[in-house]
Amino acid sequence: MSVNDPLGDMLTRIRNAQMRGKSTVRTPASKLRAWVLEVLADEGYIRGYEKLDGANGLPELEVSLKYYEGAPVIRELRRVSTPGRRVYMGVSDIPQVRQGLGVSIVSTSKGVMSDAAARSANVGGEVLCQVF
Repeated sequence: MSVNDPLGDMLTRIRNAQMRGKSTVRTPASKLRAWVLEVLADEGYIRGYEKLDGANGLPELEVSLKYYEGAPVIRELRRVSTPGRRVYMGVSDIPQVRQGLGVSIVSTSKGVMSDAAARSANVGGEVLCQVF
């Protein structure tokens, strides 16, 4: 099955797994997905992830979800830039999520990073998603 928005598919899988209280969720592997998961792990929203071989021989990423007192750590996970509507912002225009309590994940010329890291590196780019 082909997916038009692989990153949006991964974010939806994470949201659905957290609503069901799952401890892990699997998604097809890609470099962009791994980079976004790396930022989520660095910011403390997930426990981590690992690359596995799937049942059909294709690589998969297994994401270990994080909970605090029975509630998911990720309260809101929203895709900003979609394949049909790309959203690019300069370093001064990158939005703060919930007055700095959340994180925007930005794809820059220096790699995929959080909004705070993009501001400190003084680079703008495509705002992929927002997490709170």
